[in-house]
Amino acid sequence: MKRSILFDTETTGLDPARGDRVIEIAALELVGDLPTGQHYHVLIHPERDIPEEASRVHGILLSDLEGKPKFAEIADAFLAFIGDDELIAHNARFDFGFLNAELKRAQRPILSLDRMVDTLDIARDRYPGLPNSLDALCRRFSIDLSARTTHNALLDCRLLAEVYLELMGGRQRGLGLSVQDGGAVQVSYAYDCAARRTQHLVVPTSGELAAHTRFLDKIKDPIWTT
Repeated sequence: MKRSILFDTETTGLDPARGDRVIEIAALELVGDLPTGQHYHVLIHPERDIPEEASRVHGILLSDLEGKPKFAEIADAFLAFIGDDELIAHNARFDFGFLNAELKRAQRPILSLDRMVDTLDIARDRYPGLPNSLDALCRRFSIDLSARTTHNALLDCRLLAEVYLELMGGRQRGLGLSVQDGGAVQVSYAYDCAARRTQHLVVPTSGELAAHTRFLDKIKDPIWTT
């Protein structure tokens, strides 16, 4: 089964080239697109201040990070967790940009963009003209957002894992274990049929419908208007 890593970061701002730093990393291990329960999570001291506008987004103050490790101190553990597997994130170029800036500063190998899977790109391809933020996708797929009062990397990863599964087709698997001769344990997965899934009616808002209409207006001679 394919292993991949779904991850998120929180930062002091929007641009690593202007001195903004990573202050939180969360990563979930997926096997066959499903979380295994293995995760990596760390708070990081940015070695600089955290602007008030950034704290309003993620709720993290510099005082919360006193005594926390610096990025260079956690770089090897992070790289060991992600291994060489593909890396999934929402608006992944943002997170890759920050992590590569930190890795370069810590004199560690940077992450190849060939490993990047961007759920924002996937959502835009699937739902052109509609809002595709993490919040919007959670609402579209009826995923509970009640705990998301601020951006939190670990919570966002768990929400994105549910969104990613839906974007990949909403597959549900049953896990089976069997003991072979000699005591070896074999793991097998069985796919549930679509009829066993809970169906959710997705009703677009008036704003989403208007955005979709504007997108369709840009297409030259669409066949559905003839």
